[in-house]
Amino acid sequence: MPDHPRTRARARPGLTREHVLRAAIELADEAGVEALTMRRLGRTLGVEAMSLYHHVDGKSDLLDGMMELLVDGIPRVPEQPAWRTAMREQILAARSVVLAHPWLPGLAIARSAANAAILRYADWIMGLLLAGGLPNQLIHDGMHVLGSRVLGFAQDIFDPNELRGRLAGQLQELRPDLYPRLFEAIKGVHHDDEEEFEFGLDLILDGLERAHIGGGAG
Repeated sequence: MPDHPRTRARARPGLTREHVLRAAIELADEAGVEALTMRRLGRTLGVEAMSLYHHVDGKSDLLDGMMELLVDGIPRVPEQPAWRTAMREQILAARSVVLAHPWLPGLAIARSAANAAILRYADWIMGLLLAGGLPNQLIHDGMHVLGSRVLGFAQDIFDPNELRGRLAGQLQELRPDLYPRLFEAIKGVHHDDEEEFEFGLDLILDGLERAHIGGGAG
């Protein structure tokens, strides 16, 4: 029976799991997470790919570890009675991490929502809402509405980057006879990722604040 890879190569002295994960994150930032392989990561770190198995159990564990490191690294806003201000600041802190690592949303969607780092982050978010005095039902409903925004991204029906890239030519050729309402609605419209993210976030937080003041979902 063949040995597990971690028994066939020595770990490089001083190399830790965190070193491996941070190097993997840098590679994903440079080339995209799809280009990340154990062999390529090993070359970056100056070790045989098999040596990486002293620190990660394989590609799946590597990806989970990368996500955990980044999610755990999101700055935490202190709990306070002004929950709306705290939530906005917390979510925009997550947004800054997503902007620095644009591949993270895709990884978060692909990996398990029960990832330990995401649960720790969700626990902190709940603390911000509880500190503001929101009732449990409103917190539950609000988290469903906020969805992926709490992690700093939103899942749109269309990917704006895809629309600007692969589908840009098709959009320029929209025929008003086939899509009259769509054609009319996009006249004079500009797209800005950050404006739209904050616009949607403020709408949701405003709605939660009104529901809380009005005693809704209690």
